[in-house]
Amino acid sequence: MRFTVLEAFEAGIVLKGFEVKSLRDGKVSLEEGVVRIDRGEAFLMNVHIPPYKHISHNVEYEPTRTRKLLMHREQINKISAQAQAKGLALFPLELYFKNGRAKVAVGMGKGKKAQDQREDIKKRDAEREIRRI
Repeated sequence: MRFTVLEAFEAGIVLKGFEVKSLRDGKVSLEEGVVRIDRGEAFLMNVHIPPYKHISHNVEYEPTRTRKLLMHREQINKISAQAQAKGLALFPLELYFKNGRAKVAVGMGKGKKAQDQREDIKKRDAEREIRRI
């Protein structure tokens, strides 16, 4: 992960019907995803949800389109103020279903330096080696 997560939030996400089916197939990529707050609304950008493969008709579809996040106004204002004051980034951590509704975990954190990333890689490799033995 390129960020150190300081705090996490849960948000609903506005999706089209066939996007939900594609999510249930587990075909989503959050790698380039980012959360932006604009005019008091939160948006999920650059998250790749491929078109559902069993759709029966042609649909004009943009896999990385901007999707609106559903959060309470007070929560959006609080997150926005914290992120701007401390210079933090907002990014998606995971997409999941809760009570039949698609949810996204939004993380707030700082970017890692290259050295921190190398240390995390070393720790991961060491843990993998221990498990292998």
